[in-house]
Formats: sequence, C-alpha cells, structure tokens
Amino acid sequence: MSVDSSKKSTLATLTVAAIGVVYGDIGTSPLYAMKEVFSKDHGLPLNAENIFGIVSLIFWGLTLIVSLKYVALILRANNRGEGGVMSLMALAIESVGKNSRWATPLTIVGLAGASLFYGDGVITPAISVLSAIEGLEVATPAFQPYILPLTITVLVALYAVQHTGTGGIGKWFGPIMLIWFAVLSVMGVINIIANPNILGALNPVHGIRFFFNNGWIGFIALGAVVLAFTGAEALYADMGHFGKRPIRLAWFGIAFPALALNYLGQGALLLAQPDAVSNPFYQQLGTWSILPLVVLSTIATVIASQATISGTFSVTQQAISLGFLPRMRVIYTSDQEIGQIYIPLANWLQLVVVVLAVLGFGSSSNLASAYGIAVTVTMLTTTVLTFFVLRYRWRYHLLLCVGATGFFFLIDFALFSANVLKILHGGWFPLALGAVIMTVMTTWHTGRRLVFEELQKQSIPLKDFLTSLFIAPPHRVEGTGIFFRPLGDGVPHALLHNLLHNKVLHERIIFLTVINVDIPFVPLEERIQLETLGHACYQLNLRYGFKEERDIPAALTLCEGVGLEFNMMETSFFITRQTVISTIGSGMASWREILFATMSRNARDAADYFKVPTNRVIELGTQVEI
Repeated sequence: MSVDSSKKSTLATLTVAAIGVVYGDIGTSPLYAMKEVFSKDHGLPLNAENIFGIVSLIFWGLTLIVSLKYVALILRANNRGEGGVMSLMALAIESVGKNSRWATPLTIVGLAGASLFYGDGVITPAISVLSAIEGLEVATPAFQPYILPLTITVLVALYAVQHTGTGGIGKWFGPIMLIWFAVLSVMGVINIIANPNILGALNPVHGIRFFFNNGWIGFIALGAVVLAFTGAEALYADMGHFGKRPIRLAWFGIAFPALALNYLGQGALLLAQPDAVSNPFYQQLGTWSILPLVVLSTIATVIASQATISGTFSVTQQAISLGFLPRMRVIYTSDQEIGQIYIPLANWLQLVVVVLAVLGFGSSSNLASAYGIAVTVTMLTTTVLTFFVLRYRWRYHLLLCVGATGFFFLIDFALFSANVLKILHGGWFPLALGAVIMTVMTTWHTGRRLVFEELQKQSIPLKDFLTSLFIAPPHRVEGTGIFFRPLGDGVPHALLHNLLHNKVLHERIIFLTVINVDIPFVPLEERIQLETLGHACYQLNLRYGFKEERDIPAALTLCEGVGLEFNMMETSFFITRQTVISTIGSGMASWREILFATMSRNARDAADYFKVPTNRVIELGTQVEI
C-alpha cells in the first residue's frame, strides 16, 4: 500500500470514528427538537409560516453556529492539537500571560463553561435515552408506565460497563451512526418529495420574518430551537482524538446534510399532517416504522451518551491536572489510546445525578427546558475565550477580533437569553449543578494556594540549608532518597522530619518537583530538567501536560541520558502528607475551609497518583493551618 493510500485509509477511519463519537449528541437532536419548538408550553401556533420560519432558523443555525463558528473558526483555536473549554481556557490565559489582569476573569469564564459542561453531561444521557424510548408511547399508550423503568435500566447498564473502556464497542459507534444518519436522510428525502414546498425554508428571510410575525412568543420558541445545536461543543472537545480534518469531513460530508434533510422532512410532514406535531420524528414514515426506529434511536442515544460520559472523564482529568479538582483514581482503559480513561468516582456520581434527573423531570419535554441553558452558557464562554486567543495569540486586528467573535456572541447571547426564561421551569437544574461544581473547583484551587503560601512562610531556602547541613554532615546510608518538593525555594518537610527522627541521609538525594504546564502533552525531550546542588544532591523537575498520566518511575528512566540511573529496589520515596486544619479569621470562609479539608483528606493517595511502588514509599505527616 502506498503512503498516499495509507493516509487516505487513516483519514477515512478517523472520519467514520468521528461520526460515532463527535456527532452522537447533535445527531440525535431531531428526536426532540422540532417537537419541543411547537410544544403547547411555548404557545407557538402551528401554521405554514411558523413551520417555514422554524425550519429556516434551524438550518441557518446549523450553518452559522456549527459550520461557521465551530468547524471553520474555533477548531483553529487548539491548544497544541487539543480542544475543549478547559484546554481553551489554558490557551487563553497563556496568550494574555498568567500575570495579566485578564488571567483571573478568564479563569472564571473557563470554569463556568467547564461547570456547565458537567450539567450538559448529565442532561444529555437523560434526555437522549428518554426521548428515544418515549417512541414506544407513540406506538401504543400501553407502554407509558414502562418508559421511565426502561430508560433507567438502559442508563444503569451504560454506566456499569464504563470500566471496560470504549475500545471494544467503540469501533461499532461510527458504522452505527452512519446507519443512523442514512436513516435520517432517507426519512427526510421521502417527506420532502411528498411536499417539496418546504425547500423554501432554505431562504433565511423566513427565519427573520418569523420573529416579526410572532414577537415575544417567537423569542420564547428560540429557547427550544437551540436544542437542534446541542452537541456542537463536542466538535471542539474531541479534536485531540481525531484532528480537525476528519471532524470537518464528517460534518460537511455526513452529519450536516443528514440533519438538514431530516429537519426539512419533519417540516414537510407537519405541513401535510399537523397532528404529527405530538412527535414528528417517529411519525415520518408511518406506524410500521415506530418500533424499528425506537430500537435504532435507543442505540444511537446510547452512543451519544457515551460520547458525553467520555467527555466528562476528559474534562475531569484536565481539571485535576490544572489544579482545580483533587486527585482521583484514573484508569486507562486502552494501551494504544491515551484519551480512553475511566474515572470511577465521576462515573458513579454522574449516574446518580442522571437517574435523579430522569425521575425528577419525568419526560424529555421537561428535561428540554433544562437543556438549553447549559448548552448556551458553554457556547458563550467558548466565544469569549476565543476572542482572547484571536487577539493576544494570533495578534489579529482588534476590529477583526471584535467583528468575528462579536457576531457569534450576539447569536449565543440571544439563545442564552431565550433560555433564561426557562430557569423556573427546569433551567435552574444545570445552573445549580454548575454552581456546586464551580464552588468545589474554586475552593480546591484557592485552598491549594493558601496551603502553598502557608508552607512558604515556614520554608527554609534549600541551598542555604544544604550549605549549613554539610558543615557537619549527617551519616550517609546506601541508596537514593527522593523527596517530593513543591514549586518554591523551601526544604521539603519530609527531609526535615527524616533528619530529626532518623538522623541519616541517603548517599544520593533527589529533590523532585512535578510541574504542571498549560499544554496537553510535554515532549519527552522536555520532560526532565536536572540541576546539580553538590554533595550528591540534585534538583529534578518533571514537566507534565494536563492530559498526561503522572508516571514518576517511567520519567526517572529518562534520567539515564543525563547521567542518573535509578534502581527501584535501592530507592526510597519520601512524601509529605499534609493535614489541613481550618482556622477562624483567615483564608476562606469557614465552610469552604471545611470543604477543602474534607477533599484533601479524601484525595487519591499521592504515591498511587504518581505510580510510585507502594513498597518504596515513606510518608511523613505535617499539619497546615489555613
């Protein structure tokens, strides 16, 4: 096989895979979007003008928001090939400088987007699977009592198999979603042929006229139109797995045409059969197709949910690495793909909240009110962060930056404003969930800063300490002692405790500092930085990106190239376990200090997190007041 043929084969494989993972969420939106727009709750009359207007708004929304904003613009704003709101936040902060006056506001914006992403991650599985299984009710009302139990059963099964990874079943995601998009296209074409007048909705004038004709009711309906764009953020978040080109090919070649045809088809159906508004998706082909569509829709929504769950794991890992969440157990489910991870705590917490959402809201229509607010806030934060990348990293002219992002900001803000009206009808749910998660992230980040500042107050400069220590050196014993040392100039507390109690020093001492950098991956040649301090003492810095596993033993093997070799059986790792004590009158509010102390006590063990052999670890405790 030639090189060109190999590249084409790889591109085709990645494109099919992207269809399965990236477009599952937005690809299942036709299940509920049109139904919710004409819901009786919105009071939008079902007539020809409004059908043309809504279909036009959806088509041009897919064109402007997804095709132009995400596929054409934001896919370019990648952090060394990686996407997602946390990655974009890190890139924006790097662009303006960590000491810039914009750094803190951008951090808040990024955390808000990430927090609402978790809300999106809860609602997507709930509304997608629930809307698919609700098709049974269309077939016969006798199925109604079984909708919620079946939905919960499917969701529990989905979360229960997460620990196995997506490698085995993931290869089927793309082909199944290809079938799904083909079915969407066929259904759309059949209904368009039956009523070709709907093609007039491609004229954007219908969308503009819709607002003039309906006024306030039209603006309220806009809050449901946004359901057709849910999942657009996945285009950017999954860029690191597939690359820009496969994502773009999958969108323009498969997903966009299929979605456009199906929404046009649903519009054509409603023009001919207004009674189908109760559930236009399942009535596109008649009653004979409902049960087969329920089966296919359920599979498609499971795939859409899987993509969101995997995205939650990815965002959680990035937040841990960037210092916004405590260490958690991260399991790598694939030897080939570093992006395939499983975080047990995040998995089961999310399942509990998803089940509560299904039980609490009870139907996809009720969940739809909660969905839009999470999506639109994330869209807004992405637009804001992109402006700073355009202006401060790419150095584009201010007017161009304002024009490019300002246009999309107006669209995002209009969609957000329409969804704000639904806060009392379910929109409070993702906002409350996002507020809880943002509180946790800011509390952890602030608490770590306070602990660091407190340790710095008590710190002894390392080089001065070593100079005085070796005036009358302690007894040196065989082997290597590795002392974890945070960024700064202080002597590790573990070393002070070891000298105080054991009164000995290893023949070789390594002060190890792990540095988290705001890029996804650090090249191996830039992983280590070694400084000789004299008397067989060394300062070793290890740099990791926010998508990398912290494997200390593996990193130590790289030191052979700079003259240091490590025998694990002759190496001891000294780790300081800090016990945080909340004090009154300083630092954070008392309840936040208690929250931080609780998270600190329950964080994943440092030795386990850094892959250090447990039989080579010595932990020494210290108390820190904040």
